[in-house]
Amino acid sequence: MPAPPLLEGHEVSKSFGGLRVLDRVSFRVSPGEIVALIGPNGAGKTTLFNVISGLSRPGTGMIRLDGDDITRLAAHAITRRGVGRTFQTPRPFLDLTVEENVRAASRFGGGRGDVGALLALVELAEVARLTARQLSAARRRLLELAMALALRPRLLLVDEILGGLLPAEAERVVTILRTIRTEHGIALFWIDHVVWAVAQSADRVIVLHHGELICEGEPRSVLRDARVIEAYLGRPAAPA
Repeated sequence: MPAPPLLEGHEVSKSFGGLRVLDRVSFRVSPGEIVALIGPNGAGKTTLFNVISGLSRPGTGMIRLDGDDITRLAAHAITRRGVGRTFQTPRPFLDLTVEENVRAASRFGGGRGDVGALLALVELAEVARLTARQLSAARRRLLELAMALALRPRLLLVDEILGGLLPAEAERVVTILRTIRTEHGIALFWIDHVVWAVAQSADRVIVLHHGELICEGEPRSVLRDARVIEAYLGRPAAPA
């Protein structure tokens, strides 16, 4: 019998003016699961994360965390219930050190996180005293990941953490994400366009296109689905 969902959305819709960005999207993430959210640019992926994390309100639908309705909660209240978040563009305090950034996040999360252990987990211990401004793009992404983990989440929303990284950097980050799940039991809801990473790491894949959920399932079958190929390539898949 499958575990009850940690996160569950039911027919979530969101419009901006006359443009419907999310159209009755339903989803679930179970405890300790890695679920990838993919789709072409403009599909509504980040908007869905904004709605889940309280940065935006849905027009219709409901979002539950551990069975509790969080649809109308403020972002800080959702964070305190155990939902962490990273962004496409990292947002650390640039003039604070790496350690100071993580410590600040830890205090918001109740001050119970082991900052040294978090920095070791994301492989930033050796640069703990550098400012965020001094870090490479890849390391800023890892810093934001550590800050999100310092909030002691049960669910982590990861938004295009591999974007712009070199292959070796991407492999390093994927290994860290797997460790977060396997050793810390944190569920991941993960947006990315790096297909090999999704195929190797996700338990399930959800595909959005023009705000609608068009496919869901295990990675191998989803990535071979004709609707998914057409959404990404703009043309039907060739016959097998």
